[in-house]
Amino acid sequence: MISTTDSFLRRRLCRGAVLVACGAALAAAGLPAFAQDLPKTVRLVVAYPPGGVADVVARTLAERLAAQTGSTFVVDNKAGASGTIAMEAIAKAAPDGATLGFSAISPLVLSPHLGKLPYDPLRDLLPVASVMYSPVVLLATSAEGSADMRAVLAKAKAQPGAVRWATSGPASLGHVMLEQLRASAKVDITHVPYKGGGQQMTDALSGQFEVLSTNAGPAVAIQVKAGKLRPLAVGAPARLESLPNVPTLAELGFKDANLSSQFGVFAPAGLPQPLQARFNAEINTALQSPQMRSRLTTTDNVPTGGSPAAFAKEIAAEYENNGRIIRAAGIKAD
Repeated sequence: MISTTDSFLRRRLCRGAVLVACGAALAAAGLPAFAQDLPKTVRLVVAYPPGGVADVVARTLAERLAAQTGSTFVVDNKAGASGTIAMEAIAKAAPDGATLGFSAISPLVLSPHLGKLPYDPLRDLLPVASVMYSPVVLLATSAEGSADMRAVLAKAKAQPGAVRWATSGPASLGHVMLEQLRASAKVDITHVPYKGGGQQMTDALSGQFEVLSTNAGPAVAIQVKAGKLRPLAVGAPARLESLPNVPTLAELGFKDANLSSQFGVFAPAGLPQPLQARFNAEINTALQSPQMRSRLTTTDNVPTGGSPAAFAKEIAAEYENNGRIIRAAGIKAD
């Protein structure tokens, strides 16, 4: 576990949110510093391997930012260790605007509760802008005959341990959702952790377990359309356009389990506020472009945007919620 206490982290988050809010207010006031020139070359450290949906989104964002600013944005993939490798690279970079990072917020809101990190997620990293959230889909395999999520939970209550739920691993977002749902619904569901998505999907298609939680995307959509997997519920702020008849977990009465993967852009702490404000404004502009919106919505990802202050507030809320769930469930890193 990290040595910093939860109360200290809460104070740090609140203080950071206030500082970011002050910076955003200055930017909104139109101070000359807002027009701060960007470095000629900006490295965008991406916490995922090339070719995946998150990497494609990051590269599209880099292209838009380059077109808008005239700077060159170079994507640098540093995958592994649940995003902490990339976050460490960002945290240790010079805070001069030449290095940004693209990642889910999990290295800030999940990883700190599970072990010691090579960086302080709240002292060494600065939220710049939220980019998107990636919904989590709960899917029934051929091993599960229940008609909907309520029926699955009724089965789990009547037959403790009979429903097996596969996630991408211990302490993953899917695992946190499972523990929250298990506690809220008062049911006994067996956790089946995997290391990565490839084998998980193969076993799902052969009915090796009853329920699968995974991020929405083209691969999932293909299997759903083919009838090999059946959507039960989604973790998302609202129903997905591609699955309009599938309720969110919040609609089913499980608000705390209604989680999704939020992604955003981060900078090393100490980045001057005018640069933070300029990057935030450019990212928000990029998210309004047809190119970015199409890239996101066609993969079931939802564009977000907003101020650095709002992003910092969401990170603080997720940190608190995840910490509570992890402590209550006794979740440990693998």
